[in-house]
Amino acid sequence: MGVGYNERCSKVGGTMSLRKSPTLTPALIASNRRNAQKSTGPRTARGKAWSRLNRLRDGWRSPEYINFLKALLDAPPGRVGVTAQALLSSKPALHPLFMEAAELSIQTEIDICEESRWMRAQRK
Repeated sequence: MGVGYNERCSKVGGTMSLRKSPTLTPALIASNRRNAQKSTGPRTARGKAWSRLNRLRDGWRSPEYINFLKALLDAPPGRVGVTAQALLSSKPALHPLFMEAAELSIQTEIDICEESRWMRAQRK
């Protein structure tokens, strides 16, 4: 008994493709080369910086994000806003996580100042 169709022609775990492979003509090869020239990735500094931030799905894992947060935490009291602005202006591309961290740091500092004032007022 001979080997069945499925055993001879199919790939392991798949079916045989019915699509014909394109014949590699000189025009097709030239077209492929032209298309490859177009897809070389980011070329500008801003594009490259944004590309590096693509991995920030879970931002807390990024060394760049951790360094940003450490710099905000080490900012002198009352200077978090200025520090955040300086850090953000030095970046060629701004990721929303950086903006959110800066805004939260500034709001936290404002809240701490208001709470301190309230505590002082309660003591009097």
